[in-house]
Amino acid sequence: MTVEQRLEVYKRGLNMPTKGLVFAGAVLAVFGIGVFVMLILGDDPARAWRMFHVDFLFFTGFSVGAVIFAATQKIAKGHWSGPIMRFAEATIAFLPISLICFLVLFLGKHHLFPWIEHPTPARGNWLTVSWVFWRDLVALLAVFGVATLFVVNDMKPDLYELRDHVSDWRRRLFDRILGGYDGSEAALAQVEHRVHWLAPLLCILYAYMFSLLGFDLIMSLAPYWLSNLFGAFFFMGAFLTGLTMLALMMVYWRKRLHLEEVIDVHDFHDLGKLIFGFSIFWAYLMFSQFLVIWYGNLPEETSFPFYRFWGEWRALAITVGLMVFLIPFWGLIWVKSKIKPFTFTLFAAISLVGVWLERYLLVQPSLTEQGPAFGLPELGITLGFIGLFLLAYGLFARTFPMLSPRMTAKAMIVTHH
Repeated sequence: MTVEQRLEVYKRGLNMPTKGLVFAGAVLAVFGIGVFVMLILGDDPARAWRMFHVDFLFFTGFSVGAVIFAATQKIAKGHWSGPIMRFAEATIAFLPISLICFLVLFLGKHHLFPWIEHPTPARGNWLTVSWVFWRDLVALLAVFGVATLFVVNDMKPDLYELRDHVSDWRRRLFDRILGGYDGSEAALAQVEHRVHWLAPLLCILYAYMFSLLGFDLIMSLAPYWLSNLFGAFFFMGAFLTGLTMLALMMVYWRKRLHLEEVIDVHDFHDLGKLIFGFSIFWAYLMFSQFLVIWYGNLPEETSFPFYRFWGEWRALAITVGLMVFLIPFWGLIWVKSKIKPFTFTLFAAISLVGVWLERYLLVQPSLTEQGPAFGLPELGITLGFIGLFLLAYGLFARTFPMLSPRMTAKAMIVTHH
């Protein structure tokens, strides 16, 4: 790739059309925060807190899940993903907001955690407010911290090349992030080495810490039910949403930035195969929980899953199965549906919404005796989280290069061969 081509890629990646994204995000965030405050001060604050809990789990999950995708590509040396790598890494901008949301979540703890009002002696001190809060906070800080180091180090070579082509405030920010990085081959080798040991560390921390979050923030809502598989089910579901969110962002930026020659059918096909594969893996983990109950003859463990497949929740459970597994399976099994932007976007969006409904199904039945309810609390709070995510993502895209010539060049060489 020539110097002129590199500058053209950087130019596209720096001059992102983010005004609409940031404006829409700000409007939705203000609306959602207003709705949430109004509801928690109203007659049924528990419903608002339950929805806040669902959205915190969902949006935190796909924001970290997309960064995990980037980490897996570094581990596997997946050069094909170079053009879309920064689209995945940009979701890290939501993580500070997620951390604030976690702190807010515990303000409504008496509406969310039944073991506060009704202690569970069988769990000992494991389920106490201080113990749950501090270990989950440490878990989030560990994952968010390593994810930030991973993304920052991966961006350093690009920031160095761009520091002379950006405005004063952005140059000061770039210089602060760069630290002692001087663009030499030795410095580049050091940064790449750091990225390649941070990537597996991040994946390991993610699997362990998000399993812990799944146990504490979902499984503990039914404190006498347990499943050793539930942690994997939770964090792999979050990874699936990271892939589907990346798919939507890839289609969006490809059209807005006219990147048809950079992001081609091969990228659609590869990411589509990943979404297809992990949709199957989601179904496998779901089935495995029933299988363990059956062959272990553990009737006491049937309450959590069976309650969600019976009565008022049954229709929602079937919908989740269709949207997360069956529809993406039959939709993305064909090559043409993976390489056509419309069908690719359609099935990715169906899967993403399906996992949101799955998170709703995991949380709500443990906390309310009523059936599914979708109204202003659910719509308003979810729109607020969408707004916060779009605002954070848009500000990241406005500040940092969203395309990297070094990664794009590698991807083009791999695709050409």
